[in-house]
Amino acid sequence: MRSSLAPGVWFLRAFSRDSWFRGFILLLTFFIYTCYHMSRKPISVVKSRLHQNCSELIHPINDTHSLNDTTWCSWAPFDQNNYKELLGAVDNAFLVAYAIGMFISGIFGERLPLRYYLSAGMLLSGLFTALFGLGYFWKIHMLWYFVLIQIFNGLAQTTGWPSVVTCVGNWFGKGKRGLIMGVWNSHTSVGNILGSLIAGVWVNGQWGLSFVVPGIITAAMGVITFLFLIEYPEDVDCTPPQHHGGPEEKEDNPEDPGNGPYSSRESSLDTATRCSKEPSTQPAAISFLGALRIPGVIEFSLCLLFAKLVSYTFLYWLPLYIFNVAHFGAKEAGDLSTLFDVGGIIGGIVAGLISDYTNGRATTCCIMLILAAPMMFLYNHFGQNGITSSIVMLIVCGALVNGPYALITTAVSADLGTHKSLKGNAKALSTVTAIIDGTGSIGAALGPLLAGLISPTGWNNVFYMLISADILACLLLCRLVYKEILAWKSSMSRNRGYKEI
Repeated sequence: MRSSLAPGVWFLRAFSRDSWFRGFILLLTFFIYTCYHMSRKPISVVKSRLHQNCSELIHPINDTHSLNDTTWCSWAPFDQNNYKELLGAVDNAFLVAYAIGMFISGIFGERLPLRYYLSAGMLLSGLFTALFGLGYFWKIHMLWYFVLIQIFNGLAQTTGWPSVVTCVGNWFGKGKRGLIMGVWNSHTSVGNILGSLIAGVWVNGQWGLSFVVPGIITAAMGVITFLFLIEYPEDVDCTPPQHHGGPEEKEDNPEDPGNGPYSSRESSLDTATRCSKEPSTQPAAISFLGALRIPGVIEFSLCLLFAKLVSYTFLYWLPLYIFNVAHFGAKEAGDLSTLFDVGGIIGGIVAGLISDYTNGRATTCCIMLILAAPMMFLYNHFGQNGITSSIVMLIVCGALVNGPYALITTAVSADLGTHKSLKGNAKALSTVTAIIDGTGSIGAALGPLLAGLISPTGWNNVFYMLISADILACLLLCRLVYKEILAWKSSMSRNRGYKEI
């Protein structure tokens, strides 16, 4: 009988069940956001196919282009001399819509069921990604079509990030959050890698499939999300993480038997059940201005603006840079660019691990940003001297550029969204995540736009712009780094005092 089991067995069973559900949610949200990023990447690979030098290709029999026309095989309207500006406009249509929509998305994410919200967003994102590729099969050569599709896709994709971070934040407490989310955030790089590899299969042929296939996969993942996503641990009678009931609650009720040393897990489950059954006990959603008042939100948001500017410029322009400077083919350039994302996986995990160990999120970000600036300079000047140096520098650049970006968008957002000043109100998590990532998305929109405008003057100037943005991101964290250093000194002084006693 269940009641005859020893308390230790009950604990092990409960622990195993909670761990299984947490692992399942972590894996499911990993695949969800992998699909989001996978559907964003093909445009950067296909750019080199939309405009290319056709002088070495044989004209078709019924071709009406002049024999001196070196862009006859390019896809109109990107066959003109201003193709970089046009491609930048297509990128920016997505990124500006994403940045604007992100500030609104977090507010909706707090007030709507995440399962429905996320599923609908993935279905729409898959649809618009596929529609971009269908422009090839429908022989569409109007710029407004591609721009309009990118705007709608950018708005649809804003459903993703606040929702998955909120869901993971609902299931995981603050302990080891940097490492867990550092590993989990590799979905960004994994999605970029998959998107590059899938797009590379068809980039030299029917490039429309480079978009249609990721679109179908994303939509299918939306159906899986609708069927299996669990928003709260309480929905399946699992124990909520620590931030759902902060220390303030325990201090206010010292005689509560649930706070004693012999309290059982059943009391936690009873509390979780009451919370899920009594809507009146749910905390109110936080306002936009209330989220901005949380200490550290503004600094990390502005830092992410410049960090994401650098990261997304690499995301959208690195394959074309390799294609133009190193003279690789379109497929080879796309494949080589995935090494930047491999470095991003390593950087995210290392940043999370270091920040957990030191309890210094801002300091970890600042140090990696300081190291990223000279590394980008070295890659631009020496990265194309050989395949070995190119591989090593791409991985190192990816780790140093994407490490802080990954840490801020995951562990830092979750920390601030469950900050002690909120007194256990985790409802702020979606809004805080949206503010931080929305501000970062402004930089994500500016980076590719500036790259498109500056690249005609030379790739060196693009890298100088990226290095300047990297330095600004570092400077914006100075106040928080100073506070962390003071906290470390205070902690060391206390430890020294204990040893003397």
